[in-house]
Amino acid sequence: MTKPANFKSYHIRKWYTQIDDTLANETGQLADGAPLRKFVIAAAIANPYAGRYNENLDLIVSDSRALGEEFGRRIKTLSGADRIESYGKAALVGVNGEYEHGNAFLTSLFADPVRDAIGGGKSWVPSSGKRGAPGMSIDIPLAHKDALYVRSHYDTITAQFSDSPAPDEVVVIFGFASRGRLLARLGGLKATEVVGKDGLR
Repeated sequence: MTKPANFKSYHIRKWYTQIDDTLANETGQLADGAPLRKFVIAAAIANPYAGRYNENLDLIVSDSRALGEEFGRRIKTLSGADRIESYGKAALVGVNGEYEHGNAFLTSLFADPVRDAIGGGKSWVPSSGKRGAPGMSIDIPLAHKDALYVRSHYDTITAQFSDSPAPDEVVVIFGFASRGRLLARLGGLKATEVVGKDGLR
């Protein structure tokens, strides 16, 4: 059954948001600066190709930019005054869909408007994905938005959606963080040495 569109050509059943604030590390050491704040924004979207193979995935890709703009609008609202330093994306595909359907939602057409919303990003956006049933968790990889090799910003955020994905859905996910890991001490390029598109260090 075709579900009615309610956002461009997509049928979005549900939006999700998650915020984690980490004030101390695992051994109890207090944050070296501001707490680490992580955000997740996700949408459970009907998969137009569930249960069938199609050579062309345009029904997913065609409105990707508008979907990315909505994710960008939501992260700007959710993060408020917090500056976003790292990001990552992911997809959870319901069992009637292909892994490739999730990847079709995560192309640069989708990601570029999100980059724009957070002040630009020079680095590629790390991603992950898998197929599964409602309630399955997924780890979203995070990396510095302007320089992939900033070791302090290699991180993950785990998300779980109790009633998604349905067999005919894809959960499209973006994760963000306000800074790198607390008390990161493995050396390498520092975030303070990176200049972003906005000219800020």
